Amino acid sequence: MKTESFRGRDWITDLEFTKEELETILEVAWDLKKKRATGEAHELLKGKTLFMIFYNQSLRTRNSFEAGMHQLGGHAHDLNPKQIYTPALPGREIAYSTERVSDVARVLSRMGEGIAIRCYGEPVDWIYGEANRMIREFAHWADIPVINMEDDMYHPCQAMADIMTIIEKKGRDLRGKKFVMSWAYSPSVEKPLAVPQSAITVASKFGLDITLAHPVGLELDPNVIDAVKENVRRYGGSFEIVNDMKEAFKDADIVYPKAWTSKHFIPPEVEKPLLEKTQELFDSNKHWKTTKEMMKLAKEDAIYMHCLPADRGYEVDDDVMDGSQSVIFDEAENRLHAQKAIMALLMR
Repeated sequence: MKTESFRGRDWITDLEFTKEELETILEVAWDLKKKRATGEAHELLKGKTLFMIFYNQSLRTRNSFEAGMHQLGGHAHDLNPKQIYTPALPGREIAYSTERVSDVARVLSRMGEGIAIRCYGEPVDWIYGEANRMIREFAHWADIPVINMEDDMYHPCQAMADIMTIIEKKGRDLRGKKFVMSWAYSPSVEKPLAVPQSAITVASKFGLDITLAHPVGLELDPNVIDAVKENVRRYGGSFEIVNDMKEAFKDADIVYPKAWTSKHFIPPEVEKPLLEKTQELFDSNKHWKTTKEMMKLAKEDAIYMHCLPADRGYEVDDDVMDGSQSVIFDEAENRLHAQKAIMALLMR
């Protein structure tokens, strides 16, 4: 167990942490989950403050971080970007309404012990990588840990809750288990690539046989794909990409179907967002939907996962979401425990 390498570090992507470090986070998460269940106090961050900046709406992330800080004995400040001077990168400042990230980061560093940020999509004009760049700008200037609560590239907090749930349901030895990360249809195209990209990067460190499924035109970041391939080479398992949902689901142990946008129709690949083109691509693939019939292609004891919120009736049918194979609410709860572990290790 790695115990000495966390204090003061940033949590921006799991790719910057070793497998052993991820395993330590999980061990701490399970310990805190047990303490929560038995009512044992665990005020590891007593008197400490986390500043949360949400450029996008949130239910699970906002409440799991706020509840988590309370349970750890600290406090989370919710800083609405529209009610403070909105933190902005150089060149994006607007007089009287924004403040440069470098200044915000240094001020907050004098007042608390952590900064957590969610940003993607419209707040950064749908420029892929721009939100991640802003979070890294915070990390550059801050003297306290910066935590990525989801950007346009990564959602490492969700990914840790995902792998925690998979291990709880399928055991610690995941070798030979087929994990399917699949695109699924949604009427909304404003879905970042963060969840699928972090899901497969984390899975690739735990020996899973990973199948990534999506229609042509909805490819993930090639740098992420390369990182997954390198992890598979190093840690075992396998990785394949298919363009057929039914093929992907066949004999799966874990299925994780959700929508994500096309990076081919947003900057920098194009000059400006072409969301109408993305909508056309989405609408031509409405059959990418999780139904009871689709679940029959997977193993009998396969589990259905989703980060939530899911677009019921589009991405997935109710009888799957609410059925016996669904683990979505265990997964949602594990956001609390995984994030408490991350905060406790980084902010102690």
